[in-house]
Amino acid sequence: MLRAEVRVHQGASGHAQCSSEGPACSLRPPTPPGSPESRRPAPRLLNGCVPLSHQVAGHMYGKDRVGILQHPDGTVLKQLQPPPRGPRELEFYNMVYAADCADAVLVELRKHLPKYYGVWSPPTAPDDVYLKLEDVTHKFNKPCIMDVKIGRKSYDPFASSEKIGQQVSKYPLMEEIGFLVLGMRVYHVHSDSFETENQHYGRGLTKETLKDGVSKFFHNGFGLRKDAVAASIQKIEKILQWFENQKQLNFYASSLLFVYEGSSQPTTTKSDERTLTGKFLSRGQLSGTEVLEHNNNFHVLSSSANGSSVGRSLSKMYARHCKMYSKKHHSQASLRAVPMGQDNGWESVSQEHLNGNVLSQLEKVLCHLPAGCQETAEVEVRMIDFAHVFPSNTVDEGYVYGLKHLIAVLQSILDS
Repeated sequence: MLRAEVRVHQGASGHAQCSSEGPACSLRPPTPPGSPESRRPAPRLLNGCVPLSHQVAGHMYGKDRVGILQHPDGTVLKQLQPPPRGPRELEFYNMVYAADCADAVLVELRKHLPKYYGVWSPPTAPDDVYLKLEDVTHKFNKPCIMDVKIGRKSYDPFASSEKIGQQVSKYPLMEEIGFLVLGMRVYHVHSDSFETENQHYGRGLTKETLKDGVSKFFHNGFGLRKDAVAASIQKIEKILQWFENQKQLNFYASSLLFVYEGSSQPTTTKSDERTLTGKFLSRGQLSGTEVLEHNNNFHVLSSSANGSSVGRSLSKMYARHCKMYSKKHHSQASLRAVPMGQDNGWESVSQEHLNGNVLSQLEKVLCHLPAGCQETAEVEVRMIDFAHVFPSNTVDEGYVYGLKHLIAVLQSILDS
């Protein structure tokens, strides 16, 4: 049986643990190229499980593959791929999440992966093994999702010449660009619907169209979600820092999964909308000409709150304004801030003008928030897909290259 082959057993906590038999917490040497890979028939849809509706890339549920399923408890089930890919990915998760693993590099890596809850098999098919993983999108109301393959090579060092040629032909620019958009799902506020793109979209991007192609993921139909872009950059930079400090593993054909909240939060109060620190105003980071309009009432920003609330309230105001604008229930307007006496307070000024600047001005406010407040969007960036991870004694230069170029593209989107 497969589980005996990879030598794991389930601990009481639900996490898979390394067995005392065989080398603990280590990756198996790669299988030589040309080894036959078995293909099992796709099992019937499991009782209580449904195909993952928001999957944007990878093996989809269909006639010959079960794809990724969603378990009733909110986790996702990823069926183990045929050898050597499936066992290799399983061993990777077992190594990183081993209960007795004291390797600081691997423990740090856990922060950037979906949580792993061991393996799972249906009672009716005990030989069918699934990885039980955290559904990173579970906490989101309208999750916007993008899958980006990272690295200069989408094939591992042990790939056959045929496999190499096949992978290179899929996206010849991979070596130069360092990443490939495999798919995306974007929520549009005005239509309350999702737009999706598959792998052919990403393969069609050139050096000239790459920036616009990636920025599409952050566009909600009205404007660019620069708060989500900024938060994504911060997440990727943390992953980059991990890669620059480790020489244990090299990753091939692995991806980053991006998720951000596409809808506005319904729990915002008026007091939330009136918060901004005085130090931001005194430093000139927000001028009296910025536009902050909601329901034709202009909420002046008081100087009494801390900076972390600023981006949240502005992001929510921006999202709500997009909805209001789409329904044409409210006229656009501008806001001017007026000093009030010696306490440096600010008053609300209602000033209705059809000047068309509300959305652009809100974007301007969000864009110029201080660095400490820019991670305002609810964003997740996690590493996924580990069927081609191998031991190494050098920095993973291909993955590092891809991360740096992706950061550069996102930064150019943010600065434009």
